[in-house]
Amino acid sequence: MGFLSRAGKLVYHTTTESVTTETVIEAFDQFVAQKDPDTFAVVVLDNASMHRSKAFRRKIVEWMSHRVYPIYLSAYSPELNLIEILWRQMKYAWLPLSAYLSFDRLCDEVHRLLSGYGTECAINFE
Repeated sequence: MGFLSRAGKLVYHTTTESVTTETVIEAFDQFVAQKDPDTFAVVVLDNASMHRSKAFRRKIVEWMSHRVYPIYLSAYSPELNLIEILWRQMKYAWLPLSAYLSFDRLCDEVHRLLSGYGTECAINFE
């Protein structure tokens, strides 16, 4: 999961487990904790069930108190979500074919790309 600004700042949360509402809430809580308290953030969400769950919706007011505002995309419009553009670029352009030789290698390559985003690779949204 990731939070990507138009200015190129990437905050990400990785897991090899199934993504659940609790995983997404944890990622949001980490994002809120590291965000500059004087800035605000609009977080674009798709309509995944974990983004619509009662537990997730209960946390929205708390996140808004920290100037983090989740908004939902229209159905079937992932092209409007910057992070979806990043995932597509990673999968189809930046990941070498050798990354798919093993799960461990894939994890290593994904972490390499994510940690190098902004210096070794980036998307220009201007």
